[in-house]
Amino acid sequence: MTSPIGRSLRTYFAPGRAPALDAFHRRFLGEGELGFDIGAHVGDRVASFRRLGARAVAVEPQPRLARLLRLLFGQDAGVARVAALVGEREGEAVLRLNRANPTVATASEDFIAAADGAPGWEGQRWDAALTLPVTTLDALIAGHGRPEFVKIDVEGYEAAALAGLSSAPRGLSFEFTTIQRNVALACLDRLAALGYRHFNACLGEGMQFAHPAPIAAEAMAGWITVLPAEANSGDVYASLEPARLRD
Repeated sequence: MTSPIGRSLRTYFAPGRAPALDAFHRRFLGEGELGFDIGAHVGDRVASFRRLGARAVAVEPQPRLARLLRLLFGQDAGVARVAALVGEREGEAVLRLNRANPTVATASEDFIAAADGAPGWEGQRWDAALTLPVTTLDALIAGHGRPEFVKIDVEGYEAAALAGLSSAPRGLSFEFTTIQRNVALACLDRLAALGYRHFNACLGEGMQFAHPAPIAAEAMAGWITVLPAEANSGDVYASLEPARLRD
């Protein structure tokens, strides 16, 4: 039987995916620049950043995935690995593990409650827990430098992660789900407060923007609010340079 991490590796490193991922990330990162991957999972985004010649900070709290990242990138001086959660302030928090589906480990009890009984989330069980260190985006910037792009995918903990950021990188993305639209709206409010005015989004694992041109935070909030539940999830992208948010 294939392990859950093995399934993730087959999915995220599927043949033909890398060129599309690189083409998409090229709008946000270039040679010598720095990208943060918050919730790095099996490292497909980190690998893409490196293929573009960018340096990467890979943040992944799950011990088995942190070990995998060490195997994949431990000899790469262009990748810094951080085994921690990212939240509003430094300290500790409990990470709830789904051992059958490590893609949905979360530090948000509200996320688990929202998934309970929701269509598309049937059978998900968070069956283990670990108390782990928490860092912040500001602390990561202080330790590793200012990134040009930050990707955040932390299963309902996105607003907490953004609360620990006090200045705007050139570009940033966060995952949203239709079971927790309120978290997405809180993230949009935070990004607007940081100075972002231009947004776009991709649904699922697609790498095509949903809107032909960037839209304002209020319009993005309205779009997320009326998405059908079966849309399930996606990523919102924000940039200080609107040209980066056009296909």
